[in-house]
Amino acid sequence: MKIRGHRETVVSFCCPKFAAIFLFLAVFVLIFLLFNMDALKFQHKVITTFPAPRPHLQHRFCSFQPRSPEDALEERLLLDSIAWPETPSLPVPLSLEQTTDPAHSTFTILPEKGGRQWHVGDQLEVLIKTYDFKGRPKKSGGDVLLARLHNRALGAGVAGQVLDHLNGSYSAVFSLPWEGSAQVEVTLVHPSEAVTVLHRLTREQPDRISFRSVFRSGSVSETTTCNVCLRPTQQPLCNYTDLITGEPWFCYKPKKLSCDARITNYNGGFHKQLKAQEEKLFRSGVNMKVYIRASGSASVTVLPKNKDQPEVKSSIVHSGPVGYYYQGAWQALSGTKVRHFNTSSVISQCLKGKVVHLYGDSTIRQWFEHLNAVLPDLKQFNLHSTVQVGPFMALDYANNILVNFRFHGPPVRSRNVPAIELHYIANELDHVVGGTNTVVVFGIWAHFSTFPIELYIQRLQSIRRAVVRLLDRAPGTLVLIRTANPKTMTLDAALTNSDWYSLQRDKVLRAMFKGLNVHLLDVWEMVLAHHLPHNLHPQPPIIKNIIDVVLSYICPQKGS
Repeated sequence: MKIRGHRETVVSFCCPKFAAIFLFLAVFVLIFLLFNMDALKFQHKVITTFPAPRPHLQHRFCSFQPRSPEDALEERLLLDSIAWPETPSLPVPLSLEQTTDPAHSTFTILPEKGGRQWHVGDQLEVLIKTYDFKGRPKKSGGDVLLARLHNRALGAGVAGQVLDHLNGSYSAVFSLPWEGSAQVEVTLVHPSEAVTVLHRLTREQPDRISFRSVFRSGSVSETTTCNVCLRPTQQPLCNYTDLITGEPWFCYKPKKLSCDARITNYNGGFHKQLKAQEEKLFRSGVNMKVYIRASGSASVTVLPKNKDQPEVKSSIVHSGPVGYYYQGAWQALSGTKVRHFNTSSVISQCLKGKVVHLYGDSTIRQWFEHLNAVLPDLKQFNLHSTVQVGPFMALDYANNILVNFRFHGPPVRSRNVPAIELHYIANELDHVVGGTNTVVVFGIWAHFSTFPIELYIQRLQSIRRAVVRLLDRAPGTLVLIRTANPKTMTLDAALTNSDWYSLQRDKVLRAMFKGLNVHLLDVWEMVLAHHLPHNLHPQPPIIKNIIDVVLSYICPQKGS
């Protein structure tokens, strides 16, 4: 007997009894499909066969399967590479007594006894010791620390690298790129106990930010909840998984309307569900984004470069920063030499004849807004799009400059955006012709922090494949990638967009695109090294320096 469908499948039966049973089941399925066709015909393709979930992918009701064995291996390696030191379990009831206290913790410039000279090009090492609220030394690692070296009078700053020794002590290592005074600054972003909470929230509550969609047909309107991670109910789902990239997105199906009637997508709010007393771990000024004091001097004097003696380098860190600030301007230590584009005419000359595609979130939208503000001849079209999400387009007809911005596909924490305007970056890249006059810039990170990191890995894998295809057909295309950046911390910001979440995703981003003919825009260091307060949307002086780096890649200095 042959059953014909999308593919021809041959089923052999050993006796008429089994044939009758099979025929009965086939008729039953056909009747079911006929009565449910209205619910099915508008849905996107559903992938129905998955390999068994692996233990590290278990996030209660939210898990993601790699799309190939190669993707699965890469995912495993990435997860291993970003594995955070084990953090302590929390006692019940929770008390701060045994948690990291920045007020008791200290840092010391090495060597402790002094008598040492530092020269430009040397590396400075600092030892950080953490203590709990009772003043007892911590015995384990896992705290989230940031470090920078700065001189406010010189407008100078450089990011430090922090190494966890897993015993309550840490090292911070700084390059010394300028002469004069240099002051050490160490910040406790989160105690390790807070990381325990953040880790649990992602595992148990990946849907703590909800998304909603309005469905409308004629005068009938319904609103349902949407997400990558929807809790299982008896309610049927609309499956909006992208047919090309495989990116998942689901909504609970409206009771009266079809899945095809979805009109808008918006942020449905944040549901904060902490256990008793856990809010204590996220107190600004107490144990979140708080400076750690120095034991002894917090600054050193850097002498001119000593040509007769080798530079003093740290034995524990073998790579340095990508750049530093001096007199408020970013100076690159690696990558392209940074030019400073201080007039609109110089910027216009650099961008003349270029098509610039900007993809990502609101931190990329800032760059469109900056160019639109500083270039008087760049005129924005009114596309009647939403202010938050766009899309946007601006044209300088005389100089043949076109700048586009488009938000990335869901998840998007916007107020309200037409669902049809949510495009995946990989799909957009597949429609870029490319070439020597094409610039592609993207940044995608801030809207993924509440989800298991496997979702972010899969999104980057899709984008990377599209980047490879673009560079294969148009090798002259310039591709620039924005990293994440540290930001202001409040309780709600920490639970949804903590610097720890951003740091983990930033590590994945850097690893994923290493070795490709693309350039990383290290906004993490550019924000950390600057004296201005951390902000999700960096302040104008930082944006100006970032755009200078972007333009320096587009129009490199001759001979660099």
